[in-house]
Amino acid sequence: MLAGLHDPESGELLDRGIVTSYPAPASYTGEDMVEISCHGGYLIPGLLVEHALEAGARMAEPGEFTRRAYLNGKMDLLQAEAVCDLVGGRSRALHRVAVHQMERGLSARMTAARESLVTLEALLVHHLDFPDEDEPPTSLESVAREAREVRVRLEGVLATAPEGELLRAGALTVLAGRPNSGKSSIFNALVGYERAIVTEVPGTTRDALEATVSLSGYPFRLVDTAGLRETGERVEALGIEVARRYLARADLVLYCAEGGEGLSEADLEFLGACRCPLLVLETKADLARRGNGATRKYVGAGENGYSRSEAGQGGRPLAAASGGSEALPRRIATSVVTGEGLEELGRVLPVMVFGGLVQANADTPVVTRRRHRRALERAVEELSAFERALANGIPAEVAATHLKPAETALEDILGIVTLDEVLDRVFRDFCIGK
Repeated sequence: MLAGLHDPESGELLDRGIVTSYPAPASYTGEDMVEISCHGGYLIPGLLVEHALEAGARMAEPGEFTRRAYLNGKMDLLQAEAVCDLVGGRSRALHRVAVHQMERGLSARMTAARESLVTLEALLVHHLDFPDEDEPPTSLESVAREAREVRVRLEGVLATAPEGELLRAGALTVLAGRPNSGKSSIFNALVGYERAIVTEVPGTTRDALEATVSLSGYPFRLVDTAGLRETGERVEALGIEVARRYLARADLVLYCAEGGEGLSEADLEFLGACRCPLLVLETKADLARRGNGATRKYVGAGENGYSRSEAGQGGRPLAAASGGSEALPRRIATSVVTGEGLEELGRVLPVMVFGGLVQANADTPVVTRRRHRRALERAVEELSAFERALANGIPAEVAATHLKPAETALEDILGIVTLDEVLDRVFRDFCIGK
C-alpha cells in the first residue's frame, strides 16, 4: 500500500512509499517480511535505514536472506549458490547456467543419484538379512550394474567442471608476443576502449593489464603483457617476468606476430613449449597486405593441436583444443584499423575454451564450483571402489561401506546436512541485499 514514512520521534514526513507485506511461508525466506520502496538517492534511503536501526533492526549480513531461505527449506544449497551466480555473474553463459541451477536442474540430478544409492543400500540390507531366500529382490550383479549406471551419470556431470568453473572466474587469456607486435591494440579492441597505452616504441607495456570481457556470451579475463625479449633494462625485465608468471597460469594464449614478418626462432621455441590452448594472431594485417605477402612459418606444441609446417594465407584448420568437432583456424589475420578478424576471434575463442558448453544442450547441468567438483569426485571414487570390491569377491556387507560415503558426498552438495562453517564459506561472497 502507499503510505507516509515518518520520523518516529518528531513525526516529520520523510517520504511517501510503497509498503509491501509478504506473509510466511510464501515469502522469499519463508518468514513474515515487509518491504519498503522509497524514492532513490542517498538521503532518503539512508534516513529510513538509520531510523530502522534506531528502532532495533540490524543490518543484514552478506547472503542472509538467501541463507534464511535455505535454512527454512525454501531452496537447497545448490539453488542458493545459483542465486549468488545470478546476481554476480558477468556473462550470458553463466546467467543461463545459474537460472537452470536455480530451477533445480542440477539439484534434480543429484537428488535422483542419491535416491538410487539409498535404494541400493536398502537392497543390500535385505540381501544380508535374508541371504538364503530362493528369490532375493535383486542379485548382486544387478546392484553392481545400478551402481555403475549411477557412477557414469555422475561422471558425465563432473566432466562439465573444468569449463563450468571458468564460467565464474573467466578464462585467463594472455596476449603474448614480441615487443610492438600489436598485443595492446588487440587488447584495447577486445575490451572496447583505450585501456592500454599504444605507441610505436617497443617495450611500452611494462606491467600486466587485466580486464574482463564477454565474447559471444562467455567470460574472458584478458591480460596484456610485456613483450617477450632479452633486455638489460631493469623495469622492462620485471614486466617480462610478470608476463611469464601469467603465461604459466593461462587457460588460453593469444600469440601476436606482426603479419608479414614471420616467426623468429624464439617465437617457435615459445609456441613449441606452450601447454595450453594457443592461437596465433597475425596482427597489423592491413600493413602486411601492403607489403610483399611473404609466406610465413608457424609451429605449435603437440598437446594443443598444432603441428610443424609451412603455410601461406590459406593454412590448414586446427581441431578445437577443447576436443570439440568444430574446426578452428590455427591462426587469424587481424587488424584493429579495419576490424579484420575481430568478429571471427569473438566466435573462435569461446569454442577453444568452452567448447563442451558451447555445444551442450540448454538443459545440461553444469558444475560451476570447486565444492561441487570435489564432492562429486568423492562420490565417483567411492562408487568405483564399491564396484571393484564386488568384482573381486569382497563380501557384500564390506563392499557396502563405500555406498554411504558416496551418498554423504551428494548430500553435501545439496546441503541436506551442512556444518555452519560450510555455510559461512558459501554465503560470504553474497552481497548484503541477498
